[in-house]
Amino acid sequence: MEDYNVKKGITSGVSAYLIWGFLPIYWKLLDHIHAGSVLAHRIIWSVIFMVVFLFITKRFNIFIQECKHIWHNKKIFLIIATAACIISVNWLIFIWAVHTERVIQVSLGYYINPLMSVLLGVLFFKEKLSAAQTFSFILAGIGVTYLTFSYGIFPWVSLSLAITFAVYGLLKKLIHIQSIFSLTIETLLMMPIALIYLYAIFGNTIGFDNESVGTIILLIASGIATAVPLLLFGSAVQFIPLSMAGFLQYIAPTIMLVLGVFLYGEEFTTAHLITFTLIWISLIVFMTSSINIRKKRQEQEVL
Repeated sequence: MEDYNVKKGITSGVSAYLIWGFLPIYWKLLDHIHAGSVLAHRIIWSVIFMVVFLFITKRFNIFIQECKHIWHNKKIFLIIATAACIISVNWLIFIWAVHTERVIQVSLGYYINPLMSVLLGVLFFKEKLSAAQTFSFILAGIGVTYLTFSYGIFPWVSLSLAITFAVYGLLKKLIHIQSIFSLTIETLLMMPIALIYLYAIFGNTIGFDNESVGTIILLIASGIATAVPLLLFGSAVQFIPLSMAGFLQYIAPTIMLVLGVFLYGEEFTTAHLITFTLIWISLIVFMTSSINIRKKRQEQEVL
């Protein structure tokens, strides 16, 4: 039974990261629509999909109780409202970057993200790093700095995606709410802004009047594209170790890199190669060090 659960966890985890990795193709199909409008639709249809999902799984009443608890706890409400704003900014940058042929920059951002998350852990939770882990951060920093000086342009897309998603993860760590509930609440909080935005630009049609059936279906299905990988990931972490989940998370940016270079023909220069190589080495060093530290702790616990 345990082997079955692990296999189930791996399958769910791989599926989640495969969907996240191929999402640029989805947003690329909507690049004729302003990124803000796509984001607004993504928020609205995510709410609708999640509410339907909660009804089908008979968890809507529990969700209502969770909402009441959050409403009466101002600290938790403020944290989840801040998280909603930050993940919305992350989604907007992601969609805009794909629309403007910056998929490689998106890929770099999600390679950097795990390191950024650990850095926040050091700053806010006083987590300690080994010498090898510290070295991995230095390598990553050298890579980003090299790319900046080579192009003369600060890689703000990559760092913005990495920082916003890392801060989002930090905020989610401060509160203990199931992922399906938190996603529903976060998108629900942003839904009024999304509706006002679409109404101000398009009126009652919310942008559907001049679009093809295919585009309308893609906009509506953006809620599914948002929620499904998160639900799969939530299932995966219940059955697999975090170290394994850590390895799996690099599936998505690797797919994005391949898409950017080979499908969309974005420029991949020597500077990119050097930067990505340094990032890859830093991640290998960091993950190896983390696994070794975990093994030593387990051995000490046995003794």
